[in-house]
Amino acid sequence: MKESDSGPDGVEGLERAILGEEPVFNAAEVAAETGITVDQARRLWRALGFPEHGAATAFNKADTDAVRIVSGLVESGLIDFDLAVTLTRAVGQTMARLADWETTALLHRVEEMSTEEDDGGHSGRVTSAMRMLEEFSAPFEKLLVYVWRRHLAASVARIEALGANEEDLHTTQLSVGFADIVSFTALSNQIGEDRIGDLVELFESRCSDVVAAQRGRVIKSIGDSVLFVNDDPIRAYDTAEGIINVIGRDPRMPDVRLGLATGSVVMRLGDVFGPPVNMAARLTAVARRNRIIIDARTAELLPDDEFETRRLPARPVRGFGLVEPLAVRRH
Repeated sequence: MKESDSGPDGVEGLERAILGEEPVFNAAEVAAETGITVDQARRLWRALGFPEHGAATAFNKADTDAVRIVSGLVESGLIDFDLAVTLTRAVGQTMARLADWETTALLHRVEEMSTEEDDGGHSGRVTSAMRMLEEFSAPFEKLLVYVWRRHLAASVARIEALGANEEDLHTTQLSVGFADIVSFTALSNQIGEDRIGDLVELFESRCSDVVAAQRGRVIKSIGDSVLFVNDDPIRAYDTAEGIINVIGRDPRMPDVRLGLATGSVVMRLGDVFGPPVNMAARLTAVARRNRIIIDARTAELLPDDEFETRRLPARPVRGFGLVEPLAVRRH
């Protein structure tokens, strides 16, 4: 590590500014402080997505407080330890992506600040990052709690509205959509790294806006594709059509293909699983550029007086055998 990268004014100083404390405990001491075993402490730490530190002093008081909160929930009987690990993993994975996203989004502004202060070097960026943290962290933490509460309320309402049966609250009927950029691999080899990053960000943000406008939910985005769900097949179609309008019809953006499938899915850990998910993804390989392809179940649910469907030649679809997909458009 270079000298400029360490010390109170370097990366270590920046890390301390974020965490707010110096490390004072090792794993065994965290376990002793919180009343759990070392193995349990390590399981929670791994669930958060962090590497183990062996016997090294790597944990601070905030770490022990967090473990104490989780162990308190287990001791109360509200949840068992396995469920605690599951919830901890969900928090870890979500926050890891958020932290990366936040850092990437703010990096350009930090560099602008260091240039404005006539110091665009490493030390200038660290100083600007420190100032950004001081002014940004507190309001952003409040925003995090607010957004989490809003999404929690929406999730609970969604489960009730979907009418999940009492025997399996994780299973429900949904229309699943898969939007895929055409020839993304070839495209990424043709344009620069900065441009491909901007393109993916614009693709994801436009898709997310369309999905939200149709009261759907983005489940995940994987660079060149977005998986979304909606409890209403008409709204799912409108989402697909909207994505084509804001992506495929924009001459500055690549073409897209959309697949829609409807059926029973399992909702777990913020993700969805089941045949409709796989079918929607497979259908994108069948769709023409800037077209929507649907499965038979979705076609049955779309009103004949609003939509026109056309059966395409049967073809083998991996995992489903011979399938007759349908092209669809509004009258």
